[in-house]
Amino acid sequence: MCGIGAGVVAPAPELSFVSKTPVMASLDAKNTFGFVAGSLAIDCCIDMASTYGIGMVSVEHSNHFGMGATYVLRAVKQGYASFAFTNASRAMPPWGGAEALLGTSPFAVGVPGGSEGDFILDMSPCVAAWGKMRKAARRGEAIPEGYALDCDGKPTTDPVKALSGWGSCPPRSGLAMIYDDGHVCRRDERLGVCWRRQYKNMDEAQNVGHRFLVFRPEVFLDGDAEEFRQRMDVLLRKVKGVRRAKGCDRIYVSGELEVEAEARREGGIPLSQGEIDSLHELAQKSGVEARLQPKK
Repeated sequence: MCGIGAGVVAPAPELSFVSKTPVMASLDAKNTFGFVAGSLAIDCCIDMASTYGIGMVSVEHSNHFGMGATYVLRAVKQGYASFAFTNASRAMPPWGGAEALLGTSPFAVGVPGGSEGDFILDMSPCVAAWGKMRKAARRGEAIPEGYALDCDGKPTTDPVKALSGWGSCPPRSGLAMIYDDGHVCRRDERLGVCWRRQYKNMDEAQNVGHRFLVFRPEVFLDGDAEEFRQRMDVLLRKVKGVRRAKGCDRIYVSGELEVEAEARREGGIPLSQGEIDSLHELAQKSGVEARLQPKK
């Protein structure tokens, strides 16, 4: 909302592909919402893959696109394997560094399965997402040890100090650089190391970039989609059936916890009073009705 008010996020532009081949395309998001551009891009990938077996779309001049799993799930539910990448603003130091330089640059991977479910991986190179730290700050909760560093580069369990400090701990700074490596070839996309922090200097456009890749995995099995799903089931059963370490009650594969959490939330999404108050305040500033009921 701050970006719209400052005129750096376009709420309803006409999006267009600036270049396109049968299996690759480049989309100019014109600084609209990332989830709008991302949805158009992944749908274009799916359309390409349905005809040619593979499709890839690059997006420029975008904004934060939300949860990467949203896009790969869109493809997986139609039987395609998919990848989603995005760069991000400076949020963590390189290993051994003394200042936040690299973005968290999350990525997601989705592969359709059979009776054992789909494989969905959505992760970032840092220990914990900034969203988790902001959520803890809103709720007045501590964050686990090893999540983040304060402004002196020391570990902290205080989310407020983490958000104003160096950000997340950097166990995978090499992974964080991968996406910016891809941005070197795009003149109009800003390298993550050159970005402002996402929630600071809101009057400046972010120019976020995304990449999406969708393909038909059964192509490698003579077009037998059922065989592919059966092989995925074997893999997932093997992983979940491995001998467990002492104290471990269950082995999970990527995406299982989120599927179970989604099922539990069919009746609604739990919000703290602080989150409800923030949403009411935003509704008031935007001139719309606040429909959330106060916590009793």
